[in-house]
Amino acid sequence: MARYLISFDDGAMTFPEEELPDVAEAAHKVLREAKHAGVWVFGGGLQRQWATIVANDGTIADGPYPETKAVIGGFSVVDVPSREEALAWAAKFAAACRCAQEVREIMPDPEA
Repeated sequence: MARYLISFDDGAMTFPEEELPDVAEAAHKVLREAKHAGVWVFGGGLQRQWATIVANDGTIADGPYPETKAVIGGFSVVDVPSREEALAWAAKFAAACRCAQEVREIMPDPEA
């Protein structure tokens, strides 16, 4: 099994605000399906705010690096046997959330 990050950019959900309850219910339906299938690890939406950056020297700064073009608006982590299955889950989330999803494999922890 491999873990995959399925995410979308902040601002990618461009549907009218009054449709949010329907979108939320559709997304939660997919989440419940993933839990029932035993592939759900963790996920959620992120607060719309600038990130706080902690540098390797411990310096703290508010806001993303200037070159940042987009920030994550929400994510799911699934544990599935193949990239194809991760893409299938991403397609379900994309349809429910009405926005494109990015899929990236999470590197395994060699000490786990």
